[in-house]
Amino acid sequence: MPRRITAFLVILSTISVVAVGGIFATLSFLSQAAAPAASSSAVKHCPAASPVTVGTIVVPAGPVAGYCQSELINAAHIMNAARDLGLGTHTQAVGIMTAMGESGLVNLDHGDAAGADSRGLFQQRDNGAWGTLADRMDPYTAAANFFNALTRISGWDSLTPTQAAHSVQINADPNYYATYWADAQTVVAALTGS
Repeated sequence: MPRRITAFLVILSTISVVAVGGIFATLSFLSQAAAPAASSSAVKHCPAASPVTVGTIVVPAGPVAGYCQSELINAAHIMNAARDLGLGTHTQAVGIMTAMGESGLVNLDHGDAAGADSRGLFQQRDNGAWGTLADRMDPYTAAANFFNALTRISGWDSLTPTQAAHSVQINADPNYYATYWADAQTVVAALTGS
């Protein structure tokens, strides 16, 4: 009898070890499979979409510089606002860079630590300078307001891109926007076909 119990316990412990090992192997596999998606260098997968036209800009599904069509549509609104004000692609990229830094090109309906009343692509505050909530939430109008504020700054066109953005946004770090400059240029090039 004791021999049967011993054999049973050995079999039971072997099964337990195999089962636990299998669980750990599965979890290890799943965590390794998920690791590339968590990496900042991973390719972003955008939903399948047909190109859409915003003004005269044809917006692809993406990704372009890590941004999908919904974000690229917002970039097109920024570009159209700048173009309608007579501003070229360099300044369009400044606007897109700023919105990348402020909202990731997502039209946010909530504020942040710097301002609970901030809204939109540029996280513009409810202080009277940026219009109504509807103005701040409209990508084209918010962008036009950003560019109007930028072009009122003396010497704005000789500032570096991050200095230009900082002059309007008054971010805590004047160099904060610099990391978005290359991506902004890539988006402008893709949306202008250049």
